[in-house]
Amino acid sequence: MNNVFVYCEIEGKTVADVSLELLTKGRKLANQLGCRLEAVAAGSGLDEIEKQVLPYGVDVLHVFDAPGLFPYTSLPHSSVLINLFKEEKPQICLMGATVIGRDLGPRVSSALTSGLTADCTSLEIGPHEDKKAGVTYENLLYQIRPAFGGNIVATIVNPEHRPQMATVREGVMKKEILDADYRGKVVRHDVAKFVPETDYVVKVIDRHVEKARHNLKGAPIVVAGGYGMGSKEGFDMLFDLAKELHAEVGASRAAVDAGFADHDRQIGQTGVTVRPKLYIACGISGQIQHIAGMQESGIIISVNNDPNAPINTIADYVINGTVEEVIPKMIKYYKQNSK
Repeated sequence: MNNVFVYCEIEGKTVADVSLELLTKGRKLANQLGCRLEAVAAGSGLDEIEKQVLPYGVDVLHVFDAPGLFPYTSLPHSSVLINLFKEEKPQICLMGATVIGRDLGPRVSSALTSGLTADCTSLEIGPHEDKKAGVTYENLLYQIRPAFGGNIVATIVNPEHRPQMATVREGVMKKEILDADYRGKVVRHDVAKFVPETDYVVKVIDRHVEKARHNLKGAPIVVAGGYGMGSKEGFDMLFDLAKELHAEVGASRAAVDAGFADHDRQIGQTGVTVRPKLYIACGISGQIQHIAGMQESGIIISVNNDPNAPINTIADYVINGTVEEVIPKMIKYYKQNSK
């Protein structure tokens, strides 16, 4: 009762990174609330799934293992969570803002009339005062995310209904093993008691999973370009610079919308979240949506001809100049130093 739950997304027999990141955050939230961290794993052939999950500080792992639970389909996984939550009554449920999470989360929250905040960039615990009703609520989940096109950062609370549900994109939270030998309880449920046979009406006949063409999320160095790069040809300079640095190339939403870069390179609230050791922002103004996707970078260098660009306020180093002037010089000197 009143514990923190994390839905673990599983591909084959492997737990997704976003779920492990949420287990790390969930452990911290559970510590603050003085409750247990529980996880839900639903799939097929999950004999040793606890070895992946328990080291993140999970006190109870609920395993649902049946042939019809992999690959993911909406109805059976929804039934698993809805019926489990009716029994366990968690106060918080977290899941990844992935294709699966965006399908599953709204179904569960709608069935339980609990509400859901999507694409959170931060999760915290704190009080909330309803001045109109004269009531103060303690230990609510602050579900924090940019709103109104990124012009404000909204803190959303759910005082009355449970569970408080939020989705978070991969890379937003940091993944950290708590204890490789952490002892948690594993509960293997009878799936038939939670999922009616009619839920298996949809069968996956063929499935194609396309691997990413680059490793933007795992790159130690990211060179990112914004609308200030001017054109698709302007981005060619970034690829040249990235080649010298053994880096990956990213882009802001404005650059992607303008056709300068592919959508799968977009960094920010509506793209991917990265936390490289070095982030070089070229011609990026630094709207809040973009900053949400890269602010955890180790060192940030901004190359911009506008000294008042918002990104300069979070940059460790600012190079004031045009990208046409600065980037060729960077390529030239990196080439010299790499010889």
